[in-house]
Amino acid sequence: MACAMIPLDEQQVTEATGPLGKERTLPALHPDRKEERCFVTYKPPPEDSSPAQVEEYLEHGKFITEDLDWLLALRHDKFWCQVVFDESLQKCLDSYLRHSPRGLDPSSLPSSPAVADMQRCIHRAVFMTFLRMATHKESKESFITPTVFGEIIYNNFLFDIPKILDLCVLFGKGNSQLLHKMIENIFTQQPGYYGDLDEAVLSVLQVLDTILAKCGLQCEGATAIEPLKLSSSGRPTAMTMSQQDLVDLVLYLCDTCTTIQAFLDIFPAACSTFHCHSFLNRLASFYEVAVPDIEKAVRKRNFDDKSLQEDLWRRVCHARRRMVEMAHLLLQHTCLQPILEGSENIQTFVEELLQHFTTFLPEKRFLLDYDEQFPIADDISLLQQAFPLLDETRTSYLLQGVEDAWDSIGRRRTQYRPQQTHSSAGLTGQGVEGGAGAWGGEMGIREPGEGGETPRGAEAMRDTPHKGDNGAACTISAGELESLLTHIRDLLPDLGEGFLLACLHQYNYSSELVINYILEDRLHPDLDKLDRAMPRPVKEELPPVLSTRSNVFDDDEFDIFNRDQVDMTRVWKGRRKGESVRDLLNDKQHIAEQKERYLTYETVVDEVIVTPSESGDVYNLNDYDDEYDDTYDINQVGANDLDGDSNLLNRRPFTVPQVLRQGGRPQMQEENVEEEEDEKDGAVKRDQFVQDPALLRERAEARRATMQHRKGYRPEPARERDVVGKPKGQGQSTETLLDRRKKEAHKSRGANHNRRAMSDRKRNKGMIPS
Repeated sequence: MACAMIPLDEQQVTEATGPLGKERTLPALHPDRKEERCFVTYKPPPEDSSPAQVEEYLEHGKFITEDLDWLLALRHDKFWCQVVFDESLQKCLDSYLRHSPRGLDPSSLPSSPAVADMQRCIHRAVFMTFLRMATHKESKESFITPTVFGEIIYNNFLFDIPKILDLCVLFGKGNSQLLHKMIENIFTQQPGYYGDLDEAVLSVLQVLDTILAKCGLQCEGATAIEPLKLSSSGRPTAMTMSQQDLVDLVLYLCDTCTTIQAFLDIFPAACSTFHCHSFLNRLASFYEVAVPDIEKAVRKRNFDDKSLQEDLWRRVCHARRRMVEMAHLLLQHTCLQPILEGSENIQTFVEELLQHFTTFLPEKRFLLDYDEQFPIADDISLLQQAFPLLDETRTSYLLQGVEDAWDSIGRRRTQYRPQQTHSSAGLTGQGVEGGAGAWGGEMGIREPGEGGETPRGAEAMRDTPHKGDNGAACTISAGELESLLTHIRDLLPDLGEGFLLACLHQYNYSSELVINYILEDRLHPDLDKLDRAMPRPVKEELPPVLSTRSNVFDDDEFDIFNRDQVDMTRVWKGRRKGESVRDLLNDKQHIAEQKERYLTYETVVDEVIVTPSESGDVYNLNDYDDEYDDTYDINQVGANDLDGDSNLLNRRPFTVPQVLRQGGRPQMQEENVEEEEDEKDGAVKRDQFVQDPALLRERAEARRATMQHRKGYRPEPARERDVVGKPKGQGQSTETLLDRRKKEAHKSRGANHNRRAMSDRKRNKGMIPS
């Protein structure tokens, strides 16, 4: 029996062996303690759902799950003996990591429910096995010395970098935290894995160079596999290589990018190792050179199987997105995160991050895809908040470079939004003897496809279409629209231009989104109702401007748009010939026209004498007005008033009309004189007292200063005048000459040249007795 509180690597076990039951003492970890059991290797689910293949897969999977469940139920010491010394177990686990379907594989979504359930059971059992293998302490009684644990897993190849990468791809969705603790414990107990990771980064860079070489390309900083020959023009490219080579190339690229991104996302500590090899710069250059060439080959080449072309395009888009996410993870964990945490060398990290953004500017394709998914402006805003001393000129240069890159392709950036996925509940790990709860616990394990999105087609690089900032779709020119239509019809020639125009309008004029949604048959419901052969709608001719105009001079005699003939005698340019100002003033025609009008008011007759021979109808005498009121016709209105003529006259004095006055002008002058006298009496009398001369001088000086200020005059600064100057023969300065000239001009104002004025001034002030 194993001793308590002793690590497994130091324990000794006494067991009975042989037919006689002779006891012997062995180390707890010994090959003889291994159980003889053959673990079968894993086979992926069948692509077709034939009954025979499904039955074979279910039987094969049942063997694997039963063996792994038996393994997990073993005690701590027996478990590690089986793991370390059973080669068939390692082949079984390796086969699952190698052949288990990934997210984009067709077999990842089995059509048979029984196959899906079996795949889920195998997936869970494999993960639980690896999880227990990565745990060196299950309980207080069951543990391994950390240093010995690191040597066991490293020397026996229980874990290596390729296995860790595959674990991240297969089990990362929904189990990232548990997988992070597992990988962190492996690297902590065995630092030798960091050296293996360093070699693995060089291998990844070699993979990128290999893909470039297969496409006949080479990017800056890449290590050439072989020198370029002079006859390299005949080298195969993505357009000229065989179809099978292109398929293998795309699968190779997609698998590599997906694996590296999943590893960096789950274990961010590895970002520093990738960063030391300038992986970010190499990745951006590779993206700029290789991705457009591979995309062009997938779109332009003729495939007999259209589903194969759709699958390749989906994988290329998925690889693009994963490369962009890799770049973001490297920048976040090596530069941005230390800045936000307030590290000591924050200036170094800020400079490094800005330098990376600067190197992205020439790689416009990579820059735009990165900025669309992770806006650079947001990162710079965070920098400005965390580091106020950031150079604004440099940040403005970076932001302007990003805007210029968007302007160069003629479209606006759409804000990236991650998809909202509804993750299903994880499976609860079953209890295992020997302290399985210590390493498995109650933590759930997510199956493939649960708790994370499965990128498909257009979703691999862009999500649902977005409108502009104000909610409206982006507008493009007619030339750009024709280019987009030609680009789509090259790949899908059987679709009508009207249908494609509706799709472009729906998806914000993104040809990539339109192609992907059409190939995947996931168009918007409104677009599914349209006829796919719908032609382009004919533009309605707008009515002419002249027919829709509105003017106050419409339909007048000079409206040439509605009249065929115009009297040109009434149209002239400049002054009319034959006319002069004198003739115009002497023309009294308008007076003659008005004379007839006023003649009707010339004569008013109060009484008309009608002769017996004339009829009364001529003067309307027989007309009776029934509405006339004759009530007061017999009354003498005003005859009985008490007011006499004298009273009426007293109310207003009689005034002779001015026309009948004799010598009216003198009377008018008298009235004017009286009015002037009244005004003089009513006016305010002015004080004729002489004011203080000093006060008057102050007011005059103030008015003079105001006028000089308005005219912009600035008095010269006061300085002591120098009229003596230098000795003769040495020359005089300009200031001395000006002072002498001013003294000569104004000498009468001072000295003894105004003695009389000064004497009067003293006498007036009482200084001299008079």
